[in-house]
Amino acid sequence: MKRALIIVLDSVGIGHAPDAADFGDEGSNTVGHIHDTVDGFSTPHLDQAGLRSAGLLAAGDATDHLNAPTWSWGCLTEISAGKDTTTGHWELAGAPVLQPFAVFDHFPDHLINEMEEASGTSFIGNYAESGTVILEQLGEEHLRTRSPILYTSADSVIQIAAHESVIPLKELYEICKACRKIADRERIGRVIARPFEGEVGGFKRTNNRHDFSLEPPRTVLNELTEAGIETVGVGKISDIFNGSGIQKSYPTASNAEGAETILNLLDRIPNSPELIFANLVDLDMLYGHRRDPVGYAAALEAFDEWLPVLESRLSDDLLVIITADHGNDPTWTGTDHTREKVPLLVRKPGPASALGCRDSFSDVAATIAEWFSVSKSEVPGNSFC
Repeated sequence: MKRALIIVLDSVGIGHAPDAADFGDEGSNTVGHIHDTVDGFSTPHLDQAGLRSAGLLAAGDATDHLNAPTWSWGCLTEISAGKDTTTGHWELAGAPVLQPFAVFDHFPDHLINEMEEASGTSFIGNYAESGTVILEQLGEEHLRTRSPILYTSADSVIQIAAHESVIPLKELYEICKACRKIADRERIGRVIARPFEGEVGGFKRTNNRHDFSLEPPRTVLNELTEAGIETVGVGKISDIFNGSGIQKSYPTASNAEGAETILNLLDRIPNSPELIFANLVDLDMLYGHRRDPVGYAAALEAFDEWLPVLESRLSDDLLVIITADHGNDPTWTGTDHTREKVPLLVRKPGPASALGCRDSFSDVAATIAEWFSVSKSEVPGNSFC
């Protein structure tokens, strides 16, 4: 019975995209700059699979004279008008975002008034800032006023933070849902609940984050479900697609839990053909945005150590694709994502081969459609199956 597994290593870019200058990211290279700055950084299993070769290809060198990759390898170039989680994942699923989402450095008064009226609360904040920094800046005021913290970033996002002892999770989620209705009209990609805990000087975000996303257009996920193929999301996949085309969801609190969930799913016998779509977010959330190359290196090395365990589950009826949704160079200026090409590592029946530098993330969707023999009429991209 055919199965497929897509693992998105959130933010693992391998070199600036052709249009990176338009985003202020020319010269960015998430993996490359970690190699340059972190002594001893090594990912031997990923490099043997093809990560090093993919990085050379992204830089314009199609030949890796040191490795004969054991996986088929290449790189993907994003065509969507953005470099965030939503655009990256939607394009991977066959729905490029060609019209940019709305982005704000702060929300205008009329939107604030609407969100406060809809949610029945008043906000503090309303500016762009790192999620950890804004807790240092406004956490004490939040405890005093009991008003949720509203902030944004370079992404198309409304973020709402609240201490779990001040605003219970259920109430915070309801506030976000109320704001989501306004965000739909304004074409804002995500409303994110950002609960935290702790005391002044030691606030810490909890694992109860929840993303409320814009409804996506039709993707390959919808094609699969209508064809009787089960779709399973691991991590924040269901949130990213607002549940559309995802039949089962397994939220996770860490990369380690995500990896364990993937193995548990592979070890069971499914009742029908199945796609497992997983996002491992720690690389982006904990290390990329916080500009922590040492932490990023350690997290990528942990995945590298786990890769042989995944390889022990491989079979001819399982297609595995490892890729990313954007870059987040931890050596770059600011705290935003970086516009980069991303790796494409594929384990499929037959010998490994060079897949080249693909023109769109949507080639993943086209490949999944072909693998499961579903209609590709609604799925853009070119299969590498």
